[in-house]
Amino acid sequence: MGANTVENTNLRLKAVLEILAEGVWSGDSLNAGEVLAQAIDRVPLNTHEAELLSGGIPRGHKTLTTASAKLVKAGWLVKGRSGWTIPDDGLRATVAFADAAAFADALDAGTPVPSDVPVPTAPPKSKRAAAPKKAAAAKAAPTKTSTRKAPAKAAPAPAVGLLPQPEAVAIAGDFNVLLGAPEDWAPQYDEAQMAFAPKAQLWTLTAELPAGIYTYKIALNRAWDENYGAFGVPDGANHELQHDGGKVTFTYSHATRDIVTA
Repeated sequence: MGANTVENTNLRLKAVLEILAEGVWSGDSLNAGEVLAQAIDRVPLNTHEAELLSGGIPRGHKTLTTASAKLVKAGWLVKGRSGWTIPDDGLRATVAFADAAAFADALDAGTPVPSDVPVPTAPPKSKRAAAPKKAAAAKAAPTKTSTRKAPAKAAPAPAVGLLPQPEAVAIAGDFNVLLGAPEDWAPQYDEAQMAFAPKAQLWTLTAELPAGIYTYKIALNRAWDENYGAFGVPDGANHELQHDGGKVTFTYSHATRDIVTA
């Protein structure tokens, strides 16, 4: 962790590229919300960054989301309808600026990746799992019968507490009919419900929508009693999506009460 928010944010931006690069090498695909969540997991929020803003979003999460535009400007990150992807220059940047300080300086100064840096096709050796060493064969000791009782098995470690989740999360907006629901702005219908991923602790819905400008909110438990608008504000202003047409994925985090589209 860095000494302040600026250093922490730069470390998280570096982590964003590394996470996307690892996805390229492993063939795994993560949406923007999952990438941001993993970056914060690798560089945890300090007390100041964990403070919730008026919309219920941690200060550090909001700062990272905004700062990711620097990666786009540098040509190291592409934000598209299908999600966040890392281009060749972004992959090369993970090698050219492997040091955290060098990475931050290059990003702030707009330093291009040196042309002689190749595109990495695998993680650096320092990050690869080391193969276990073979233990030397030991001479077998003569077998002795023990009269002592075997020690009791240790109790399993308690499970880490997870954030309680709602029973259902719906995207209620002016495009629910396009999803197959009988009417718009109706969180009670199955067609508006998002799917929960327990491991990532995120809710997602992917749909094909024609080009247009759409508005919507997040509504919990198939009703309007608890709903969140832009920036995760309870009963807040509508989210707005300017869509070029095609597939779009909505990702909702109950930790921030906010949503990301990709």
